Amino acid sequence: MGNYSVVPEFILLGLSEDTQIQALLFVLFLVIYLLTMVGNLVMLLIVRIDSHLHTPMYFFLGHLSFLDLCHSSVTVPKLLENLLSEKKTISVDGCLAQVFFVFATGGTESCLLAVMAYDRYVAISSPLLYGQVMNRQLCVGLVWGSWGVAFLDALINILVALGLDFCEAQNIHHFICELPSLYPLSCSDVSASFTTLLCSSLLHFIGNFLLICFSYVRILLTILGISSTSGRSKAFSTCSSHLTAVTFFYGSGLLRYLMPNSGSTQELIFSLQYTVITPMLNPLIYSLKNKEVKAAVRRMLRKRF
Repeated sequence: MGNYSVVPEFILLGLSEDTQIQALLFVLFLVIYLLTMVGNLVMLLIVRIDSHLHTPMYFFLGHLSFLDLCHSSVTVPKLLENLLSEKKTISVDGCLAQVFFVFATGGTESCLLAVMAYDRYVAISSPLLYGQVMNRQLCVGLVWGSWGVAFLDALINILVALGLDFCEAQNIHHFICELPSLYPLSCSDVSASFTTLLCSSLLHFIGNFLLICFSYVRILLTILGISSTSGRSKAFSTCSSHLTAVTFFYGSGLLRYLMPNSGSTQELIFSLQYTVITPMLNPLIYSLKNKEVKAAVRRMLRKRF
């Protein structure tokens, strides 16, 4: 280590240094977090108790809601704490733990969105065999496989990152800990960690994105082969919610990790989009655009009142 002294903690500079703006941001993100919790918990409850939704599509949707609860809870509580605190610190171990869980939950969501795209392809291309192909055993295996691949990917990245030394520089120009934000603070060689992150991003996130694109190309070809206009419209409507969720997730998350680390406003906005905003929007996307979910909500409300 030479003459360097190892830092025990980092300082998350966050979104603003103005105390009044921080107070407003605290209220805003608290409301967003509460809406995220309520929306995803309601979606989980509906999928669980309504027998009409005991299908592969809603089985995956329930896991997506659980993932959004986890993904949001990894980042937002610390963000809220720092908005109220004068000492906006996080320990090095705590920072690396946050990096791991952000990577793991985000990676699982990436896999699950690819699985849901395949589910839509089977539902549209082989509706009569849908229940037979997407059987319970396959669905459970796909979900556990998504969790396993993502956590293995996160574990590999964090094990390599544990070899980094952080000296003197403490300020992270961000509101959460992400691997790209830690590289400028390291006084050791980051090439191994950067290469690992780049390879995992290409294989995992872009790989899943290509699988999603492939599924939708097949879906589009199948829909174009449908003769009736109403049949085409119905087929498109079953994919609209998933396409919207994919756009929000990949449109922000992928851009964030492809951007050079600079602490810019655009970088912070992309990170806010996929860590804070998207988990809140997903239950709205799947409820507002889905007749079956809206019908299930009405049935649940009639039973309660």
